[in-house]
Amino acid sequence: MENLIVISKSFLLLFLLVGLFVVCECEDEDDGQVSPVSPMVKEEQEALYAAIQGFVGNLWNGSDLYPDPCGWTPIQGVYCDLVDGFWHITVLNIGLVFDNSLQCRPDAKFTHHLFDLTHLRSVSFFNCFFSPGENPIRIPSSNWETLSNSLESLEFRSNGGLIGGIPTSIGCLKRLQSLVLLDNGLTGELPIELGNLVNLRQLVLAGNKFSGQVPPSLAGLTELLIMDLSRNNLSGPLVLSFGTSFTSLLKLDLSNNELQGKIPEGIGSLKNVTLLDLGRNKFSGGLIKSFQELASLKQMVVSNNPLGGGLMGVQWGNLQSLEILDLSNLGLTGMVPESMAEMKRLRYLGLNDNNLSGNLCPKLASLPCLDALYINGNNLTGKLEFSEGFYKRMGRRFRAWNNSKLCYQPQVISSSSPPPSHFPSGVKAC
Repeated sequence: MENLIVISKSFLLLFLLVGLFVVCECEDEDDGQVSPVSPMVKEEQEALYAAIQGFVGNLWNGSDLYPDPCGWTPIQGVYCDLVDGFWHITVLNIGLVFDNSLQCRPDAKFTHHLFDLTHLRSVSFFNCFFSPGENPIRIPSSNWETLSNSLESLEFRSNGGLIGGIPTSIGCLKRLQSLVLLDNGLTGELPIELGNLVNLRQLVLAGNKFSGQVPPSLAGLTELLIMDLSRNNLSGPLVLSFGTSFTSLLKLDLSNNELQGKIPEGIGSLKNVTLLDLGRNKFSGGLIKSFQELASLKQMVVSNNPLGGGLMGVQWGNLQSLEILDLSNLGLTGMVPESMAEMKRLRYLGLNDNNLSGNLCPKLASLPCLDALYINGNNLTGKLEFSEGFYKRMGRRFRAWNNSKLCYQPQVISSSSPPPSHFPSGVKAC
């Protein structure tokens, strides 16, 4: 009888162990864990390891991805999806983003194995190529066609050692939705083949050394939501139709370049844009009337351009969503229009360092959200008809100095010695 009990307990224990093994082997994929029952093709696993070794060094043996790249304890930056019963690498992020991310060695390099991962949807490199003197690296010029049916996002961020131009073969990535080349050492002209990326939603090329003109072929990117070409050496004029095809665009940043010529009237077609930054270029020919069509605009910066002209040609009251307006250092002349006092959400108004003249509209002080008004460095004249409450609220965020014929009404300032802190600095009493 005792032997029967022992045998029964043994079978019960064996049954429990088998049941536990089955549960572990068939973990539901919705839990974010990967079942060893679904293998990875050996060639793809070997290609992944070889590609990673090119970036992090040959001493890395894949132990961080044990028991396989899609196991229970993957490192940050390697992610998989199940396709036709097999696990495939779909996301590869290289660079020290998290504590357990793949960190590049000083001699990091590309190998052809990266392009053997033909199910990749997203690839990014953060601070991976950081030595332009000792280890300059170029974006591979070939093999991108092997990823043309899968890749949706390609990013290179903060890679000072990444040099050279954008390869024309990037234009074959027909499924690409995001191209981010931010703060690298890239140079050369923007290839016209970028216009082939017709599914692109985000184009960020800021913080490089790109030169030449903005290619007209970018007009083909009709799905764009974000275009940021700032902080480069781009030059020449924009085509007059620039903007007419970007009807979905939310952000346009062309600042800190050497762009010149007249601002295209096509900018007025950006009905959904919320941020427009054209500052620090060489635009001329005055403010364009179509600015008044940008009803969704919240931030507009055109400062530091030899633009010239006046403010009267734009119906500023149409811009009811505008919160930030920087028109400083443009060589503007003429008067400040009363319609500027109709932008009820305006928080910042920069008109400083121009040649504006005449009296300042007192209605500006009644703007309910205004907390910064810079009119210094102009030729404004007459009395500032603002209340003491306005001066108190604004403090140092109201700047009116360097207007030699401008004065304030002393009766609105509380008499005290020394003058109160809200005294309009640099402005004489009338």
